[in-house]
Amino acid sequence: MNGRILEVVGLTMDFGGIRALNNVDLDVKQGEIVALIGPNGAGKTTFFNCITGLYRPTKGDIFLYRQGSSRASLKGMKPNRVTEVGLARTFQNIRLFPQMTVLENVMIGRHCRTSSTIFGALVRNTSTRMEEDSIIESSHRMLVKIGLTQYENEIAKNLPYGAQRRLEIARALATEPELLLLDEPAAGMNPQETSELVNLIQSIAAEGQSILLIEHDMKLVMNLSERIFVMDYGKKIAEGTPEQIRNNPTVIKAYLGEEVDA
Repeated sequence: MNGRILEVVGLTMDFGGIRALNNVDLDVKQGEIVALIGPNGAGKTTFFNCITGLYRPTKGDIFLYRQGSSRASLKGMKPNRVTEVGLARTFQNIRLFPQMTVLENVMIGRHCRTSSTIFGALVRNTSTRMEEDSIIESSHRMLVKIGLTQYENEIAKNLPYGAQRRLEIARALATEPELLLLDEPAAGMNPQETSELVNLIQSIAAEGQSILLIEHDMKLVMNLSERIFVMDYGKKIAEGTPEQIRNNPTVIKAYLGEEVDA
């Protein structure tokens, strides 16, 4: 396993008098699948919102290590800049561009990796047209990779639910992230869709993509993750391998209960 890709140190988030995150440390290594679990209200989505620039943390820092460059502190960065640096995410509630085609949704994900100027877009010079052709080609390849080519020209809102989830992942991957964040990717999926999602995540990870996911489906978490972090009431209460988490008395008491045996 290579070195760290993400390092979160002492992350704390206050909303008025409420401490939603309390001194949370977390790291993800290159090519690793890591899960963040915990009961509803534990602070998991707040954690994602802090490291992706939607919230500015009260304290702590977030470092992303890009290949071939030094680490970058993400604290205080705007969300679009965080994406440019190399962090891409999906959301618990699907956030596609519903009236655009599947291909167009993925093309939007490529936007942060383009270099065309406003002038170039207006006059449609040679370099702009070549870049547009390249974006279309790479977006098509992404749909092949994710298994959505049959929907390429379909309006996004007309896709089956599971395909919409996959499209969100395709759009995030189109930004060429160092780290992919998945916020409850299996939420609302039936068993067949969940099985297909697991295969997709495994195939993405097999290509070296680092992944951090929030998920309530414990079977999925235990099958996919190399390491698991557990939160409760804004604090990290445990970390370890799936086997270590499965047998951790603190985790069982706070969260897993009998569910882990299901």
